[in-house]
Amino acid sequence: MSVRREAVADGVALVTLDRPERHNALDLGTVDELRALWREFRFDDAVRAVVLTGAGERAFCTGIDRSVDVPQPSSPYSADDPLLTAGPKSNDLWKPVVAAVNGMACGGAFYLLGEAEFLVAAEHATFFDPHTSYGMVSAYESVLMAQRMPYGEVMRMSLMGTAERVGARRAYETGLVSEVVPGPGLLDAALRSAAVLASYPTEAVQGTVRAVWSAREAARAHAMASAAHLIALGNLPPDRQTALFTDRARGAAFRVR
Repeated sequence: MSVRREAVADGVALVTLDRPERHNALDLGTVDELRALWREFRFDDAVRAVVLTGAGERAFCTGIDRSVDVPQPSSPYSADDPLLTAGPKSNDLWKPVVAAVNGMACGGAFYLLGEAEFLVAAEHATFFDPHTSYGMVSAYESVLMAQRMPYGEVMRMSLMGTAERVGARRAYETGLVSEVVPGPGLLDAALRSAAVLASYPTEAVQGTVRAVWSAREAARAHAMASAAHLIALGNLPPDRQTALFTDRARGAAFRVR
């Protein structure tokens, strides 16, 4: 199993991405496990709030595992992206999810972070979007982050690629993160918040989650609708992406701001 579920307090479930040897990157099996878990929580009245984190200290999640092969249709009007159904909202779960970010969170991790209610980050957490560095359009990820961060900050993170990482403190200043804590206290901080949410009447909590999500849902839906076309038009062929990845991985350098 690549996803662990634990009941850690009254009404609170802890969900852990458990592939630390791959920086908790998502393969197709992990996505299937997440999808099944979110849908299971819809029917589990004992779960009223969820904390989502990654195993180890190096990474929360680094997006889709590069070893995964996802064949694409030839039509520019269609695209297969398994991560589109990896998050809680995509599976009609309106119980609150608090993300506890330890280490790197990048690329496809934003599908999960974009559907969490709020983020708590360890002091060593960093956020970045590698797409442009490897000849790929950042579309779905950028749309989700644009609903959490100011325009200029999202644009900078999306365009700077692997050259720059947003540190936890800067993420807090821009509103991406709601709380920054020392690494050893990360889970305790996230679980404390989740315990408060779980202690309230769940109908009111879920209704509030749904109401706030609705406030931005129309704009998100319109932006997401064009994402597949932009990706089809702007992505380099897979062999050129691989070459860029190999070259940059050898001598990658970045700064944290």
